[in-house]
Amino acid sequence: GLKMKPSFASWWLLGIFLHTLITLKASDFNLEGDYLLGGLFGIHYTGVYQRENRPATIDCSSQFFSLSSYRRFQLMRFSIEEINNSTQLLPNVSLGYEIFDHCSETQSFFSILDLISIDGAVRPWAETSSHLSVGPKVIAVVGPYTSGDTVTTAPFFMVDLISVVSYGAASSAFSEKTKYPSFLRTVNSNKAVVEMLVKILEYFNWRWVAFLNSYDDFGIDALELFKNTIKDSEICIGYTKSVTEATDYNEIFKSIKAQKIRVIIVFLIQQLAEVLIEKAVQLNVTNRVWIATDTWSLNKNLRKLKGIQTIGTVLGVAQPVIQIPGFQNFIHSTGSHMICKDAKGNCLCNQAGNYSNLTPEDIISSDPTYSFPVYAAVYAIAHALHNVLQCEGGKCNDSIRVFPYMVLAALKKSNFTLLNQTIHFNENGEPMFGSYLIVFWNRYGEVQEVGAFTFQPKVNFFINSSKIQWHMDGHVPVSLCSQECNVGYAKKQDGIHKCCFTCQICRTGTFINITEDPYTCKACSDTEWSPEGSTRCNLRLVEYVPFTDPAALGLMVIVGLLVVLTLAVCVLFAFHYNTPVVRSAGGPMCFLILGCLSLSSISVFFYFGKPSVAFCIFRFLPFLLFYTVCVSCFVVRSFQIVCIFKIAAKFPKLQSWWVKYHGQWVVISVAFVIQALVLLIGYSSDPPKPYYDTFWYPDKIILNCDINLKATSTSVIFLLTLCILCFIFSYMGKDLPKNYNEAKSITFCLMLLILTWVIFATEYMLYHGRHILTLNALAVLCSLYSFLLWYFLPKCYIIMFHKNDKENKRLQKYTKLL
Repeated sequence: GLKMKPSFASWWLLGIFLHTLITLKASDFNLEGDYLLGGLFGIHYTGVYQRENRPATIDCSSQFFSLSSYRRFQLMRFSIEEINNSTQLLPNVSLGYEIFDHCSETQSFFSILDLISIDGAVRPWAETSSHLSVGPKVIAVVGPYTSGDTVTTAPFFMVDLISVVSYGAASSAFSEKTKYPSFLRTVNSNKAVVEMLVKILEYFNWRWVAFLNSYDDFGIDALELFKNTIKDSEICIGYTKSVTEATDYNEIFKSIKAQKIRVIIVFLIQQLAEVLIEKAVQLNVTNRVWIATDTWSLNKNLRKLKGIQTIGTVLGVAQPVIQIPGFQNFIHSTGSHMICKDAKGNCLCNQAGNYSNLTPEDIISSDPTYSFPVYAAVYAIAHALHNVLQCEGGKCNDSIRVFPYMVLAALKKSNFTLLNQTIHFNENGEPMFGSYLIVFWNRYGEVQEVGAFTFQPKVNFFINSSKIQWHMDGHVPVSLCSQECNVGYAKKQDGIHKCCFTCQICRTGTFINITEDPYTCKACSDTEWSPEGSTRCNLRLVEYVPFTDPAALGLMVIVGLLVVLTLAVCVLFAFHYNTPVVRSAGGPMCFLILGCLSLSSISVFFYFGKPSVAFCIFRFLPFLLFYTVCVSCFVVRSFQIVCIFKIAAKFPKLQSWWVKYHGQWVVISVAFVIQALVLLIGYSSDPPKPYYDTFWYPDKIILNCDINLKATSTSVIFLLTLCILCFIFSYMGKDLPKNYNEAKSITFCLMLLILTWVIFATEYMLYHGRHILTLNALAVLCSLYSFLLWYFLPKCYIIMFHKNDKENKRLQKYTKLL
C-alpha cells in the first residue's frame, strides 16, 4: 500500500499538469490578468435562425466561418498584449481577457452570463447592489460586432453599467442613452453612412434607386434613416427589400429590372452581401451600379469572383485602412491552431474551434474593415482604467477598487491619440473621430480610392469621378424614373413616387422656379407678366396717354379752338343780342349754353397724364355737370317750341304761367341742382380711383380710372333722361313751319350725339389699349362740337351774311312769342 502512494501522487500531479496544458490550449480565448476585459466576436455565423422548442445553446465551431471576424478576434489579443508590454499605459498592471465566439443572437447567452457572473454565479441585481465589495467578472466588454447581437446582449451589461464598447454595431438606436446608458462605440453609426450615400447619389444625380437591407436591426435602421434623409430631396426608392438567406433573389432582380432602376444600394452584412452578388453574377444581372456599405466594400472574395465585371460598376463606402504596427509580426509569431482540442469540460463550447488550416497570410490579407475600431476600443478601455487607477510616474494606485461604473465614467471623458487619431466620444457615446473613403472596384479586382467623406471636425466631401471606369461606355449611368422636364415645364406626379412624373408647360402669366417647387406653376403678380413656358416674370409695361402724346396735344388744341369759338360766338351774339336770330336761338340762354360747353371741355385735359384720384374725379365731373345744363337748356328750348306752336293755342294759361314764372330757368336750375347733388353724393361715397387694367394685355398695364357704377349710374341716367326728353320734344317739332328749323337743328345735334357715343361704345368693346382714353376724350369733344357746329354756327352765318333777307325778317314773327 505504501508503494502505491507515490505512484498515485505522481498520477495526480500528471493529471493536474495535463489539465493545465489543455487549459493553455484555450488561451487564445482566455488570459489571466489583474483586470479582465470581455470580448464578443462573431467568428462563426449561424445564418437563418431556427425556432427551437426548448432553450438550447449552440456549437459555434460547426457554423459558417468568418475570416475577417477571426482577424478582429486576433487583433484584440494583440492589443492587450501590446498594452501589457507597455511601460507608459497601465504600468505594472496586467490586463486579461475572456473572449467568446458570439455566433448567434439568440443562442449564445451562456457566454454573456459568464461575463457578468460574480464568483462564478449570476446574482440578482438587488443582491449585487448591496454588496459593492464584490464586482462583476469583467470591467468592460469589447463588442459585439452586429447591431442584432448588441440589441440582445447589451441590456445584460447595462444593469451594472458595464461598459460595452462596440466596434461594429452601427444602428442609430444605440444613441438613446436611456436604454443604453453604458454603451459606446468606435465605429460611426448608420446615420453617417446614410448621409454619405445620399451625397453620392446627389453628386451623380441618381434619383431612382433600389435599397436592399438585411432583415435585422442594422439593415432596418439604415432603411428608416435613408427614407428620412431623402424625404426632402429628389431621390426616390423605387424598390426596397429586406434580405434574408431565404430570399428569392431572382424575384428581386426581376423587380429591379421592371422598375428600370440602375442604382442598387446594398446595405447588408457581409455574409448576405456575398450571396447577393454571387446570385447577381449567376442570374446575369448587368449594367447596374452597386453601392456597397463598409460591411463588404473591401471584400476580397467578391472582388476576385469570376464574372464580377459583368454586373456593372461597384462603388463603395469604406473605412480607411489604418496599418497597425506590429500586428503582422504578432500573427506570424502566434499562428493558428486547434483550440480546445479536447472539449470535454476543459473549455466553453463558444471557445472551441479548429483554425490550424489558416496561414498567417490568410489572416493578414483578409478584410481589414473594423480592425482599427477594435484596436481603438481596447485602448479606450485601457486608458479609462489608467485614469481610474490614477497611474502616473510609472506606477498605478493598486489600493483603488475598480468597479465597471468607474471605468464607464472615465471612458466618456476619453481624449487620447492613437495612430494619429484623437479618440474621444460625445455625450451619446458616439465616436468623435473617423472618416470614410469612397472606393471603386476596378477591372483588375482592386479597390481604388476615388473620394472621401470626413465629418470631424467639419463635413468635407469630394469625389474624383475621372478615376471611375463606368460600365456604360465610360459615361455616368443615368437612373431616373422620368427624364427631367424642359425649361418652363412643371412636373405632375405620376403615381406614388415624386420621381415619376409627366411634364406640363406653364401657361401665360405663370412661371416655375424648380429650385423652390418644381411641381407648381406660380402666377405672376398683377404688375408682372410672362409668356408660356417661363422661369421668371417680367415687369409689365405701364401705359397711359401723357400730355406730350401727339394725339393728346391735338385734342388739347381742339379744346382751345372750342373755347375760342364759343367766346367768338358769345361776342357775336352779344353785339346782335336783339336780332331775331339770337332771340330764336334762346337769347340769354345761348350764353349759358356756350359757357357750359366751354366748362365741359375741361374734362378733356384730365384724360391725359398719370391718373390720380383728383384726375379721375375731374375726368367726369365737369362734363356730367355742365353738359347736363346744356342738355337741360335744349330740353327747355325744344319744349318751348312745341309749346308755342302746338300747346299755346290749346292751353293759353299754361303758356302764360310759363312766361310769368320764367319756367325755363326753373327747369334748368332744378336739373343743375339735381345733377350736382347726385354727383356730390356719388363721389363722396365712392369716388373714382386710379385703376391698373391688367386683364386685356398680358404684358401691359393700362392706367385708367375705376368707375363705380353705383356711384355714377344715377348721374348718367339723369343725363340720358334729359337727352331723351330733348329728343322727344325736338322730334315733335319736325312738322313746324318750313322756314322755322330750330327743332330740326336740335334733333340733328342729338342724332350726332347718339351716333358719337354708339361709335365710342363699339370701340370700347373692341379696343382696350391706352388710346381708348384718347377716343373717350374725342367723344367728349364731339359731343360739345355737335351743338357748337350744328346749332350755333348756322345762326352765326345768318347774322353775318343774311341780316336783311326775307328769312331773317320772318323770324321776327315767331320770336315775338318767346
